[in-house]
Amino acid sequence: MKAFFVGLIFLLVVAILTGIGILFLPLLVVLGLFLRIIFTFMFAIFFIWLLGKFIIFILDKFKS
Repeated sequence: MKAFFVGLIFLLVVAILTGIGILFLPLLVVLGLFLRIIFTFMFAIFFIWLLGKFIIFILDKFKS
């Protein structure tokens, strides 16, 4: 009888944690989209900076 109750409690805990995980799914989707936007923005800023450094490097080579 004790093993039955332990198994039942385990199944209830798994069901509760699964329910909590399903409730967090929209939050994870929104966080994923937010991180994608942030990384795209940072990637763009990095390449604009890199392009500026390259142009300054080329202009210095032509001047000397």
